[in-house]
Amino acid sequence: MTIPRGGAPAPKYQRLAADLRRRIEAGEWQGGAQLPVEGDLEQHYGVARNTVRLAVDVLVNEGRLVRMQGKGTYLKQQPVFDHRAYLAARLPGQRDALAAPSEVYTREARTAGRRLTVDFDMLVVRARPDVAQRLGLPPDDAVVVRRQLRLLDREPYSIEESHYRAGLAAGTPLMDPEPAPGGDEQVLAAMGRSETSAVDHLAARMPGPEEAAWFEIGPGVPLLVQTRVTHDRRGPVRVIETRYAADRCRLVYEVGEGREPGPRP
Repeated sequence: MTIPRGGAPAPKYQRLAADLRRRIEAGEWQGGAQLPVEGDLEQHYGVARNTVRLAVDVLVNEGRLVRMQGKGTYLKQQPVFDHRAYLAARLPGQRDALAAPSEVYTREARTAGRRLTVDFDMLVVRARPDVAQRLGLPPDDAVVVRRQLRLLDREPYSIEESHYRAGLAAGTPLMDPEPAPGGDEQVLAAMGRSETSAVDHLAARMPGPEEAAWFEIGPGVPLLVQTRVTHDRRGPVRVIETRYAADRCRLVYEVGEGREPGPRP
């Protein structure tokens, strides 16, 4: 079999990686299955052994394959987990879940039969320029950051950081070094700052060294970054930045009456 050339010329190992990627996405090999050995791929494609190794390296770096010493190369058995980032109201009088309450993650994990654990931290830092702008703060003003490191079945899943104006958080449970019972949403509601609207900004970028180490991802796997700015009638309430490894998360938005039917956590 020859390797498809596609459009613009590319090195042979990249074209081989593209065809292996296509076969994986088509379901030719299922999660956890062993990839054919290098010798078989070499004969099947009519290429040199080094070309096969370079192509497999590409897919290992993308997080699609994993090499097991003395056993071979396998598809990474890592299911994609759906997180409903926006829940449209389904009952009369029920409001849309614009703020994505913390318990949504718990319900989703339980529905999927997976175990969710969370490491929590609270810190006071100088606001990043983009956070300060979105909260309407002067540059370098102080913000309270409440960070949650979520793991599913002990596998790193997401890093969520909620940024609050220091003046809003001062003297409230938002300053506690532990998660608030019922989530920050209940604290805000008790303060008269219930979030009524939100704007999401979605982007992808490569992780920094510390992020790559925490997520345990290869050098070719990007992060999916969801930045949510929530508001009430008085203005911005918080900036929630959540980072996911792109090889294990998919964000789902239910919008309008024609939304996808089916079970919901």
